[in-house]
Amino acid sequence: MKKVIGIIFTGILIFIIHSCSSDDGPITMMTMEPAPSFDRKALLTNWADNVIIPRFEAYDKRLDELNSQHNSFLSDTNVSSLKALRNSWLNAYLAWQHVSIFDIGKAEEISLRNFTNIFPVDTAAIFQNISSGNYNLLLPSNFDTQGFGALDYLLFGIGKDDQDIVNILSSVDHKAYLGDIIVRLKEMNQEVLNDWKFNFRNQFIDNSGSSATASTDKIVNDFLFYYEKFFRAGKVGIPAGVFSGSKLSLKVEAPYSGIYSKQLFLEAFGSIENFYNGIGFETGENGIGLDDYLIFVQEQNNFSNINEMILTQWTSAKGKSQDLSNNFRDQIENDNLKMLETYDELQKAVVLLKVDMLQVLNIQVDFVDADGD
Repeated sequence: MKKVIGIIFTGILIFIIHSCSSDDGPITMMTMEPAPSFDRKALLTNWADNVIIPRFEAYDKRLDELNSQHNSFLSDTNVSSLKALRNSWLNAYLAWQHVSIFDIGKAEEISLRNFTNIFPVDTAAIFQNISSGNYNLLLPSNFDTQGFGALDYLLFGIGKDDQDIVNILSSVDHKAYLGDIIVRLKEMNQEVLNDWKFNFRNQFIDNSGSSATASTDKIVNDFLFYYEKFFRAGKVGIPAGVFSGSKLSLKVEAPYSGIYSKQLFLEAFGSIENFYNGIGFETGENGIGLDDYLIFVQEQNNFSNINEMILTQWTSAKGKSQDLSNNFRDQIENDNLKMLETYDELQKAVVLLKVDMLQVLNIQVDFVDADGD
């Protein structure tokens, strides 16, 4: 019986093979080629070596210049040295916009972003720290008494004019607090930069899988969280009153210097686009970026061109922001509609990034949306 079944099976198999063969030649075995996969390790390498580390190095140099100008201000405290100190503050603040995205590794561990750029600052608590001389800038309770926001207040908002500010900052207590803030910025960044260069870089690149704990998934989530919460909401939505229903103009970035909020916003916008596109910070070369990953998956699966939609929406948002005043505080108080319109254009990109892009890349959101988007 078994022999009969074997003969029947063999006959069926020969018939199938014969049916699938070509009249032009002998049959060849059919094989399934594995679908090509995107090289996430190359993506992570470009991000680490050409984008992230060079940005932290550039920021570190700006902090050195800020510290040097502070020392010059200490030795010769006058309006001229105050203006030079302000200029180095602005340059360091602009450089910060390029690294604020990367709340991963040591930066996340030490809460770099919260210690560096919480705004608005608590001016009453700053005054209390200075007057008492009893403060610990390592405590989370002092998030809003230090960083670039505190420097904005001390260098621009503590007196009625430049000479008055110089007179106030001439006191021993004010000089000490100013110095402590600057040193703290330098020390924190040095810790993060050293970790990237000598420890975290290799871990980051080697963790090139496609799980929720892999580097690509984590940094993409960090990127989206920054865009949504700190860029879209923090720089525009919150001060414009999107979430409160009333204008909160004092909550703009750098409110005391007045004229730099738009410049800081546009610098951050450029850093977002360059990270997404994998643009080398020093070379300006277009390396492997999130755009390439998205295009690859789109083409493999015949998905819609989400990448092009994202870039087009950012162009629209940036165009809308050009109508804004250099001073966002004045813009909100005098013509808030333009701020709200800019927010709306930024928000349209949130949907493309957080829903459409993540679905295409099969990345899960790992943070809680607290503002109803």
